[in-house]
Amino acid sequence: MKNFYPQQYQTDSEFNINHNYLKEQFSDYKEIFNEIEKVVRDGDFTLGQSVNDVEELIAKEASTKYAIGVGSGTDAIFLSLKALGIGPGDEVITTTYTFYATIGAIVTAGARPVFCDIKDDFNINTEEIVSKINSKTKAIIPVHWAGRSCEMEKINKIAFDNNLYVIEDACHAIQGEYKSKRCGSLGDLGCFSFHPLKNLNVWGDGGIITTSNEDLANKLKLIRNHGLINRNTCVEFAYNSRLDSIQAVIARYLIKNKLQNITHTRITNAHLLDQMLKDIPQVNHPKRFSELKEVFHLYVFKVENRDGLYQYLRENGIDAKIHYPVPMHLQPAAKTFGYKIGDFPIAEIAANQTISLPVHEFISFEQIEKMSTIIHKYYSSI
Repeated sequence: MKNFYPQQYQTDSEFNINHNYLKEQFSDYKEIFNEIEKVVRDGDFTLGQSVNDVEELIAKEASTKYAIGVGSGTDAIFLSLKALGIGPGDEVITTTYTFYATIGAIVTAGARPVFCDIKDDFNINTEEIVSKINSKTKAIIPVHWAGRSCEMEKINKIAFDNNLYVIEDACHAIQGEYKSKRCGSLGDLGCFSFHPLKNLNVWGDGGIITTSNEDLANKLKLIRNHGLINRNTCVEFAYNSRLDSIQAVIARYLIKNKLQNITHTRITNAHLLDQMLKDIPQVNHPKRFSELKEVFHLYVFKVENRDGLYQYLRENGIDAKIHYPVPMHLQPAAKTFGYKIGDFPIAEIAANQTISLPVHEFISFEQIEKMSTIIHKYYSSI
């Protein structure tokens, strides 16, 4: 089986208005090279000082006491489960409308994912959670889809009443907020991704876990690094999932110099598109709430005749995406869990109706107008 990413990168690069903005974001790469040079000179490639720096910066961003750098956002979820002692025979409640990594982390930890449907905002339907709880249930993983926080007060109350852990999949939600509290500080553990197309991104994979629980923080620092307490002493055979020092340099640079602008511009661009598209009856946005700070890792909405609009946008040079056309319970990998079409109807409708447009910080007002104009033109012609 060939690596499919190079062809995807080539295809995506041909669009005039693109989801991929990495060339622009890192056009100042020589400044980052200067900081990487220090890592090379010092030779501190593994859990070096730049990792410590990023952990301190992210803990501050997330309003938690601790942050633990790991190899990826997927590893952040996986290691969070392992730190909580969750594994074979256990069940974890989560949403079927998420990226593969959420479910992959649960399964590779040895636990069984138990799905809930979503609400119209694409986040987990909290009203379904209680009915899924049994003696095997150990945790809830709410996913802050596209950078919009879940209903965390309700989720935490359910967890408290049933003695469950809450692990936030906040991989889309750096600087997102729920009732003025930062995503990543709302559960027992918060998981973030530094994947190249995340709002805070690096030049490969990387992730970080946030918590205010000292025991969990210490456990995570242990199991991300083979269970070592020093060079010669292993107290627990564990994993190799360390945030790379060079990637940490890049994350540190963005946090200090760009993250605030990234967040602000995405919010501004998303709200502009909300206004420009609100007069189209075939377009259905999630309702926005003042108690939520959405950071728009994705700008996702439902439309009528989605596949036709998707094709029309791409024919007109706009890199429209579908996130994602098949919910997790209907993926081939999920057959073993016995779910079928119709089990989670709202998620299935979303999979057939949603479309995503780029709103990153390098999208201009003129490009936003162009996207709006093309969508208006499409629906006026059918």
